Amino acid sequence: MKVILATANPDKARELTGLLAGFEVELRPADLPDVEETADTLEGNARLKAEAVGAATGQLAVADDTGLEVDALDGRPGVYAARYAGPGATYSDNVAKLLLELADVPPGERTARFRTVAVALYPDGREIVAEGSVDGTISEWPAGGRGFGYDSIFVPDGGHRTFAQMTQEEKAAVSHRGLALRSLAAQLSA
Repeated sequence: MKVILATANPDKARELTGLLAGFEVELRPADLPDVEETADTLEGNARLKAEAVGAATGQLAVADDTGLEVDALDGRPGVYAARYAGPGATYSDNVAKLLLELADVPPGERTARFRTVAVALYPDGREIVAEGSVDGTISEWPAGGRGFGYDSIFVPDGGHRTFAQMTQEEKAAVSHRGLALRSLAAQLSA
């Protein structure tokens, strides 16, 4: 089965392609403009991206949106995780802003969760929605050289390493995106 990935993020595209093993995965058309994520929910933003790519290609489109919900920050950055430090922010900018806001929060109170919602949209309008969530803590400083986004500061519960210290396979086995995409793939294959 062929699916078109809606993401314009090369790091995410690489991760999604690995998680959709068994599918013929194609990247979104390079000339397709970025989709503005104007929804106030992860599902809404994933749907916006899937709709845009599906309309442009006439193919089954798969999109996701991910948020990092930090309890000490009342759930921020949440749906705004990718642009937390402002428009055009880099991964490092977002991490620096988050760590600054948590500077006075003790390690035991730095609980958080990563949530991903994935949407598969068929050309006929049918859709499948899947969600994955993983609880963890925000470390006091970045560690690890793999991954992207907030991976260098997120330690999943039961572990002692950040996502950025794990191999891609280790991360995929326990991550929010891995859970969501495995669920989505199972539903697409059913």
